[in-house]
Amino acid sequence: MKFLALIPARYASTRFPAKPLATLGGKPIIQRVYERVARVFPDVCVATD
Repeated sequence: MKFLALIPARYASTRFPAKPLATLGGKPIIQRVYERVARVFPDVCVATD
């Protein structure tokens, strides 16, 4: 069985607009999340709006 990780990354959030692109420790948040998830899942998909 093959699994896929799906990361929701909404740019138009009402409480924190553009959150996926906000930097944390020199990297965008979405990049940090992707790198951590990619360690566990062979296939990762980032869903944006």
